[in-house]
Amino acid sequence: MADPFNDIATRKNEPTGSSTLDQIAGLKRRMIRQGTVAIGMLEASLDALWSIDAEVALHVREQDNAVDTEEVRIEEACYQILALQQPVAKDFRILAFVLKVNHDIERVADHASSISKVAMKLSELPVVPKFPTGLRELGDRVPAACHKLLRAMLDEDVEVARQIVLDDKLIDDLDKGSYKELVSQLVNKQEDDIAAGLLLYRVGRELERVGDLMKNIAEDVVYLGTGEIVRHSKK
Repeated sequence: MADPFNDIATRKNEPTGSSTLDQIAGLKRRMIRQGTVAIGMLEASLDALWSIDAEVALHVREQDNAVDTEEVRIEEACYQILALQQPVAKDFRILAFVLKVNHDIERVADHASSISKVAMKLSELPVVPKFPTGLRELGDRVPAACHKLLRAMLDEDVEVARQIVLDDKLIDDLDKGSYKELVSQLVNKQEDDIAAGLLLYRVGRELERVGDLMKNIAEDVVYLGTGEIVRHSKK
């Protein structure tokens, strides 16, 4: 399939004649684009899930390799700048930010691929599952939070990032509610219904983990904008 990063795949790094600032800005733009692709994968995987569409799910899974490859390219470019340019102050913070967030974005794509795998397995079952209300709401809120965070990353909006950190508790609560709803639905059910329920439980966990990644990235946006590490600070 086509590489969504094809127009930048032919160059390993930014042009050697560009300034360090330009190279770092270029890496940040590449990471934002990578995030856009990963979020698109997440949304498509959920569409495949709700409609139990194995073909769409397979297409999502095929995109995962391209995100993996771009993650490595971005990481290599970061290390090259660190080794050759030895950036300091804000430039160093941006590179540290890109290195950390680059990995988290790749993991979002992994979770999207896992949800697509669930959709493919559900398509093989003879039953049509009943999606818990909490799972549906998770499927709405998590991608919305991803888009909100992507904008905060682009704008280095610390206040929006702080709110995303706080909103993570709601995602955790929805995951717990979805689990309880699934348990109540599966009482005295047949084997195929139970199998479908276990697959849907897995989707809830995948979405909850994406929420955790969004929280991690939001904390890194706070670091980027302020130099403050808030990862273990008390609420």
